[in-house]
Amino acid sequence: MAVLNTRNVHRSNMLMGFPYGRDFVYDEMVLTGAGEEGQANAKRVMAANSEKTGPEALKPGEGPSKEERQNGHYDLLYVAIAPDGRQVRAAVKGDLDPGYASTAKMISECAICLLRDAPDVPAGLWTPGAAMQHKLIRRLREHAGLRFEVED
Repeated sequence: MAVLNTRNVHRSNMLMGFPYGRDFVYDEMVLTGAGEEGQANAKRVMAANSEKTGPEALKPGEGPSKEERQNGHYDLLYVAIAPDGRQVRAAVKGDLDPGYASTAKMISECAICLLRDAPDVPAGLWTPGAAMQHKLIRRLREHAGLRFEVED
């Protein structure tokens, strides 16, 4: 998702007037652990990703079962380094499978937020973060099973 996320984050920064700065850098990585175990984990992730895009890619209707969607979860860690060298760590956690169940709730909450909480967003091509900002975060916390935490 890094290719899409990077563009989304940089566009949001621009649309909001560069609150992260004009020289803001954003990148993503997957932590798989150290040593041989980490290398084996990385190979499993790469193999799973190539299966989703190669000739053996999933067909419509072949995604996770209802049980897998309901029992899924995610825990993302964002690490920011400020110009003065301070490190800020923030976590985003979701209570369902990220690819199906949680995404559906997020999209629904975006629509409701635009309609009820942010009707004054001007026409144009907006990212959800830039258009709805903290109004969307509040809705995601209250209705979509997401948690946002800043770590010390």
